[in-house]
Amino acid sequence: MFFPDLGFVLACLALGTVAGFFAGMLGIGGGTLLVPILVMLFEQIQVTPDHILHLALGTSMAAIVGSSIISLRTHHAHGAVDWPTVRSMTVGVLIGTAAGTHIARLVSTQTLSLFFAVFVVYVALNMLIGIKPKPSRQLPGTGGLIVAGSGIGMVSALVAVGGGAMTVPFLTWCNRDMRNAIGTSAALGLPIALGGTAGYIWNGLHADHLPAQAIGYVHLPALVAIVAASLLTTPMGARAAHRVPVATLKRIFSILLVALAARMLWKLWVAA
Repeated sequence: MFFPDLGFVLACLALGTVAGFFAGMLGIGGGTLLVPILVMLFEQIQVTPDHILHLALGTSMAAIVGSSIISLRTHHAHGAVDWPTVRSMTVGVLIGTAAGTHIARLVSTQTLSLFFAVFVVYVALNMLIGIKPKPSRQLPGTGGLIVAGSGIGMVSALVAVGGGAMTVPFLTWCNRDMRNAIGTSAALGLPIALGGTAGYIWNGLHADHLPAQAIGYVHLPALVAIVAASLLTTPMGARAAHRVPVATLKRIFSILLVALAARMLWKLWVAA
């Protein structure tokens, strides 16, 4: 059946609404929230278990393309993007996302879910205690930036995020001020999203028993619903950030992320 279930689409709209709001409020987006819930939704429409996590990762990666464009334009307008660094690191990012999506296709769902859960714990701890590396060196040359971009791109593709949780600490460690680090990281989010999306589509093209609505490992109805809803609520979250206790919400959200990742890990590993 080509047309998706209405209940599934409504659930994806709700997911996009929540994900967009929290992305705008807390600066947290990508797969850390989308992937665990998409896994649950794909279970409900009986996607083949071997493809559930890959489809969640690919769809989440594609969902951050639009927000990456908006974020890039915003930071560029404020002069916060170091474009020479972006150009050098983009070469590595594209290599890394290609490698990451290929590795995702080769490894087992259980191994991939474990890697994702470890990354979510890292993100949650960073939200709770604010891990900030001390500026202790200068930016490396072009070769070093390509290597750094490759590592960031590979991990980002494996967990479907825009890379900010790794790019900002790296640039801060290399003595970039926080404004520049965040702006440059935002600009790098676009090639990460595009490279990761292309990789998940390519690596899933010949996978058997994918839903009829999927192109490779990207589920189109889920993607459209999430993006449509999140584009409406992200600005709302950004405005709300100035009126609510963000520190408290970060603690609650970090606990939620760990709980969702733990549930996903149990379902895809222990209960398999």
